[in-house]
Amino acid sequence: MEHNSQSILKQYWGYDTFRPLQEDIVHAILQGRDTLALMPTGGGKSICFQVPALMSEGICIVISPLIALMKDQVENLRKRGIEAVAIFSGMSKREVDITLDNCVYGKIKFLYLAPERLYSDLVRERIRYMKVNLFAIDEAHCISQWGYDFRPPYLQLAQLRELHRNVPFLALTATATPQVVDDIQEKLAFTTPNVFRMSFGRSNLAYMALQEDDKMNRMLRMIHKLGGSGVVYVRNRRETQEVAQYLVNHGIPADFYHAGLDNISRSQKQDRWMQQQVRVIVATNAFGMGIDKGDVRFVLHLDIPDSLEAYYQEAGRAGRDGKKAYPVLMYQQQDRERLWDNFESSFPSIKFIQQVYHHLCNFLQIAYGAGKGISFDFDIGAFTKRYQLEIMPTISALKFLERDGWLAVSEAVYIPSRLKFEVDYQEVYKLQVQSAKYDPLIKLILRNYGGAFDFFIPINEYEFAKKLKLPYLEIVNMLQGLQKLEILSYLPKTDAPQVELLQPRVDYKNLFIDSQFIQERKKIKQQQLEAIDNYLDTEHCRSVALQGYFGEKDVPPCGTCDLCLMRIHAEGMTEKIETEIRTLLTDKKMDVKSLIDAIETGNDETRLRVVRSLVDSEFVQVEEGMYSWNVSKY
Repeated sequence: MEHNSQSILKQYWGYDTFRPLQEDIVHAILQGRDTLALMPTGGGKSICFQVPALMSEGICIVISPLIALMKDQVENLRKRGIEAVAIFSGMSKREVDITLDNCVYGKIKFLYLAPERLYSDLVRERIRYMKVNLFAIDEAHCISQWGYDFRPPYLQLAQLRELHRNVPFLALTATATPQVVDDIQEKLAFTTPNVFRMSFGRSNLAYMALQEDDKMNRMLRMIHKLGGSGVVYVRNRRETQEVAQYLVNHGIPADFYHAGLDNISRSQKQDRWMQQQVRVIVATNAFGMGIDKGDVRFVLHLDIPDSLEAYYQEAGRAGRDGKKAYPVLMYQQQDRERLWDNFESSFPSIKFIQQVYHHLCNFLQIAYGAGKGISFDFDIGAFTKRYQLEIMPTISALKFLERDGWLAVSEAVYIPSRLKFEVDYQEVYKLQVQSAKYDPLIKLILRNYGGAFDFFIPINEYEFAKKLKLPYLEIVNMLQGLQKLEILSYLPKTDAPQVELLQPRVDYKNLFIDSQFIQERKKIKQQQLEAIDNYLDTEHCRSVALQGYFGEKDVPPCGTCDLCLMRIHAEGMTEKIETEIRTLLTDKKMDVKSLIDAIETGNDETRLRVVRSLVDSEFVQVEEGMYSWNVSKY
């Protein structure tokens, strides 16, 4: 077995050996054991399910909430010659149907699913007929209401056991508190507890949390001082562009990145950063998942993340090569106040949630009793503007509606245009002979894209226009014309979020909302914000604070974070001041003012503190207001 797993690792990934814990997890899966793997960012989680899946007959079903990450992993597997597909919101029903057929009857080894797809009877029934060898649950903390990123659709996952009772589950996450670890195993109905965990400690990372009035200037100084490449995380898309431009204006090669970019732009920006053409990428938290760049010397946060889990994951993208790196969080008092303001607006009233549902159905033009199973492009900006709703409470209302099974909302992600021929090759050839208009376009498709007769393939209308020297809109019109002739199916690109109604529309007054769950979530979120406050306010060690939050006890101070450095500096300063005092008082007596003025190290407050400490420990004695060194004590 060991030889097989290592040969698979070498054949597809080029590695001679596994990283710590990877091989143990692979063996546990091959033995059919349900497994939870806690591996920090960069620990190589995907290898843990990809290797055993390739060693076993059948298909591995991977559940992930991140469409962009799913698409990246599918693309990477295909580059290695491994058959993989993904199903997520935004795909047509026919496109989903064909993909599932290929998983049942074809040679697909990996099927990536967004969790909300499990609401579909079609998807569940097709999974029943697949020869599944493993269920891999990525971002498994999303199943726990105690987790920092709870996703209601994850609660459907245990139903997969009804379809394939003897297939093991592998749950993977980079961040989980002890309570979340227990909850994941319970919600996924593990047969027996089985947890592999790596320490949350990263000895090469020097964590810092700095209260800073001038963040931009401090950021510049740190980037110049630290060298190497890095990531700067900000709160919203607008700030990514503003901060990147600020860095460029100050001579630092930088670019911006956020989820609203199309797939080509995202890939180009990511590649430029990976290949050292850009030194700094300024991004929202959409950036970094699945990216393995070793030489990241700094990760700077210009805003406070919503939880320690999120911060740990993003900060952990620094120093994956094992060399010294610096995750630095800069904040102001108003940043902390804004977090708590957002907290209050994230838990709207039941009445508000009901109103959002009513407005949403009207916005999507859904009749009472209709809408179940239908997906819509959803522009939340246009929606909130039309009904004059505040964005933060509206987003929260949609999440609570999702949790109670009324709808499912997916992230905004770029989905390219796709097409599939609906007739056989002979019919296509007949059209080419009869139509000079369509012949060049059909030839171009057939020459450049394989598999278009079997499944939907991604296309680029701009590339067609360039090669055929035609306007973009003419290419679109031709594709639409071929669709009207029923020669092919054409699905235009989209980058809009998707919303799917899971139940027929009801009167909003009859809408059940679980108020007790909302109160529980509010309590959990409050605890997470308190943990952020405690991390910022700790006076001991940042690493100890982080590891303690994730349940690791008796952790020694790291010696490299900002607090440890201050303490070490203070201890060294104390020793210098003590030496000066001993020299000054060995042969003469001095009053306290003269003594403080004569000491050269430190400020007056530090000098006085050391003097008092020496008096308390009787190394310095005081008689009638005069201080002298106690020779008998030394």
